[in-house]
Amino acid sequence: MINLFQPQVGSEELEAVAGVFEDRWLGHGPRTKAFEAAFAEHLGVAPEHVVFINSATSGLFLAAEALDLQEGDEVVLPSLSFLAAANAILAHGGRPVFCDVDPRTLNATLEDIEAALTERTKAVVVLHYGGYPGDIVRIAERCRELGITLIEDAACSVASRVDGKAVGTFGDMAMWSFDAMKVLVTGDGGMIYVKDPEQAARVRRLAYHGLAQSSGFGYAKVSARWWELDIPEPGRRVIGNDMTAAIGSVQLRRLPEMVARRKEIVELYDRELASVDGLLTPGALPEGHESTYYFYWVQMEPGIRDQVAGDLLADDIYTTFRYAPLHKVPAYAPVDGPVPELAASDWASDRTLCLPLHPGLSDADVLTVVTSLRKSVERRSAEAREGSQAEDAR
Repeated sequence: MINLFQPQVGSEELEAVAGVFEDRWLGHGPRTKAFEAAFAEHLGVAPEHVVFINSATSGLFLAAEALDLQEGDEVVLPSLSFLAAANAILAHGGRPVFCDVDPRTLNATLEDIEAALTERTKAVVVLHYGGYPGDIVRIAERCRELGITLIEDAACSVASRVDGKAVGTFGDMAMWSFDAMKVLVTGDGGMIYVKDPEQAARVRRLAYHGLAQSSGFGYAKVSARWWELDIPEPGRRVIGNDMTAAIGSVQLRRLPEMVARRKEIVELYDRELASVDGLLTPGALPEGHESTYYFYWVQMEPGIRDQVAGDLLADDIYTTFRYAPLHKVPAYAPVDGPVPELAASDWASDRTLCLPLHPGLSDADVLTVVTSLRKSVERRSAEAREGSQAEDAR
């Protein structure tokens, strides 16, 4: 099976974990701090602004908690997003308001977001679809003008930049995912960035039970009663640990080579699929944009998309569509109004298919995908035309 995603881990990661075992400190400790510092350097921010946590989903829940949402507060986010963002908003008393996206890039534009803003908008969540930065510069500028908190869901965008500035640092908060399907993997894990120093310290507390002093062991050197608790507000335990941090540090060092290979695969797809009639590919990045190349997606007529996916699966090639439009999910439906009409999101969700993309693919694997896809699109398109002509003849 040619998989959609596949983690790239090996002897270096094993050696790093072995070092953790030898030190016998498996939990939150020095390797966690080292990973946070290295990732902060990668972003170009100070280490105290980032926290290694157990998932990007936890980061979204922490961000929603930091917003102190009140009843009636709205948070705008693209419909083509992962469900964790909408869940986090609902869980903390807010109302998710879905906006449309550009049908080709699947990223929300400034105009899409502005169409969904109201006087009740407390924050905006932007997803960088497939690692492509999108309209983040204009969106960030507008949110600053309006005094609206901007949260970047950078789960898929660990190496994405605009004019050299790391995606995730344009807004007020951001989170990255390091789960087993991502570009930089730690098994499970994530990182959250918070721009405001006081909010960053608060998020760090909330990630570890709300404790003002996270380590009794370290506190023993400065207090005679180091076991006593100081909890300014209740939190949860979603911090990372030294085992996963050790893997993450190795993965971060390897990140440039992994992204470079992803880019090569994308360029090969672009070249080989350019001549396939009825197939749209992502298109060129704007000047100054750098992608992590997490997704490679193609678009075709909606009547054949599902059939094409089935044909590829029969050839042992796994594809999928991400992300299902959230404005059509009953759990997120407005309680006091109709489901929004988001034409571009509907158009994209009916036509888009994500192809395998990971550094473990050989050029031969990519060409196998291309051959199967071309054959299926041509066959299914011809069948659809014949069916349409037969219908017209009647």
